[in-house]
Amino acid sequence: MRHLYHCPMRWADLDLLGHVNNVTYVDYLQEARVDMMRSIGQRRESHDDLEDGVVVVRHEVTYLSPLGLRFRPVSIECWVTEVRAASFTMAYEVFHDDDEADGGRRVYLRATTLLTPYVFTEERPRRLSADEKAALAPYVEPPLAPPTERVRTVERADSRHYPLHVRFSDVDLYRHVNNVKYFEYFQEARIRLFADLTRGSGVEPASVVVAQTDVDYLRPILLRPRPYDVWSRVARLGTRSMTIEAEICDVEAAGAGILARSRVTVVFWDAATQRSTEAPPELRALLT
Repeated sequence: MRHLYHCPMRWADLDLLGHVNNVTYVDYLQEARVDMMRSIGQRRESHDDLEDGVVVVRHEVTYLSPLGLRFRPVSIECWVTEVRAASFTMAYEVFHDDDEADGGRRVYLRATTLLTPYVFTEERPRRLSADEKAALAPYVEPPLAPPTERVRTVERADSRHYPLHVRFSDVDLYRHVNNVKYFEYFQEARIRLFADLTRGSGVEPASVVVAQTDVDYLRPILLRPRPYDVWSRVARLGTRSMTIEAEICDVEAAGAGILARSRVTVVFWDAATQRSTEAPPELRALLT
């Protein structure tokens, strides 16, 4: 069984290309997930905190087709692909159902989220109760695709630095930075990477669209006046796409101080034709 949520769109959801920004999609997924958990809670005898008492451990997001602004909601189906002792995985499909050219359904995005119940007063994960497992069971369906590999450690030697300042509005009810904001942080670092690589070279940055984003959440990011550090590097350069790996760090934290890692594949984009294109030779030489 799948839960269906109709998510209203906003003008502010769009980027410079007139598409829904890659970060905004993750906000849509969060809205659908919360609506599903709220629906589950209303049908249960005990109303505990599956609705907002979970944390995101990992996102895998595949962007399939650009979505422009429509003055009606976009549809999101979400369901559960796996339930374990202390975690569960959700899958999503974002679509409109009236596209005749695509068999009646135009899919813009598919994604999965690994979540774990969390005791925020004690800052620790917890196990799922039998009641919670039973409530999730009707929504279990097979996964759409196998999970991607975990994001590897970023090599600092060939990385670019971005100082990350957390805003007050980035923080959720539990004083953690909301999971959606991590996508925004990695986006800001990625834009800074492109700017640093092309600055003073006479080479114009190319238009790109995001095709795939995987984020591993390792430790909470908290509000503070001092910036965190984001390191980004070009990990792969193809003919029409490139992959950027990045990690958010806190030098004051114990251990390695890694708070989150991301791997983002972007496609070089021709705004005139609305299709992928090859990277300009001068930009390709610079990236290489």
